This record gives sequence, structure tokens and C-alpha cells, in this order.
Amino acid sequence: MPPNFAGTWKMKSSENFDELLKALGVNAMLRKVAGAAAAKPHVEIRQDGEQFYIKTSTSVRTTEISFRIGEEFGEETVDGRKCKSLATWETENKIYCKQTLVDQDGPVTYWSRELHGDELILREDVRCLMEQIDLRGREQLTG
Repeated sequence: MPPNFAGTWKMKSSENFDELLKALGVNAMLRKVAGAAAAKPHVEIRQDGEQFYIKTSTSVRTTEISFRIGEEFGEETVDGRKCKSLATWETENKIYCKQTLVDQDGPVTYWSRELHGDELILREDVRCLMEQIDLRGREQLTG
């Protein structure tokens, strides 16, 4: 049985987000806006076995993805480029996802979500540069 990622998650800390955006080629003005917006994301995860729904809300935008482990799905990279993604279990408590751009050239990007007790660690990776976010304050969703 897969681990339970479901809940509402709040930011604890963030590292190297600006460096990630630089590696993706995002200009300084947009990086500043993105950094401010990403400082306090609200993340909601619903899970039914290997089916996931993840909604991330910031002051600038809201993104929603729905996927099943092992099946390709469409989403956007952190800088808004359309991609095809494939999420798999890397370990018992870690989902690993490869993002491949659809209509343009650019680096392949990856994200992972890993449970450590009551903390969820999100990592985004491009060319070995990572962002780590600990989201704390998980509350069980009802309904």
C-alpha cells in the first residue's frame, strides 16, 4: 500500500529557487516576481492509492495536476513550459517525476516529493541544481 501524501501542506523553508530559475533561463525581473510568489505556497494533495491530485496556489498563479503513478500526463514546468511527465516510485516514500518539453527545446527537468514523518520534501532539479522545500502543517482533508 502506498504512503499517504494527502493533506494541506505549508512552506517551512526553501533553498536555491532563484538558482533553479536562472538555470531555466528565466530573466531577473520574472525571477523576482516568482520568488516572492513562491514564498508562501498553499499545497493541497488528494490521493487514492496511486492516483494523485496536487493543487499549488500562490499569490500569482494556481496550478493543478492529476496523475497516476506509471502513466504519462501533461503539466507545466516551474517556469510555465508545457511538458509530458511520468511519475514513478523511486523509494517507498518518494515519487520521482521526469518532465520532457513538448513543443520546444530546453533542459529536461525533474521533481520529486518525499515523505519524512509529517514533512513533505519537494525537490526540483535541472542540470543537477536542486530546490528543496519542506512543507509542514499537514491537516487531513475531509470529503
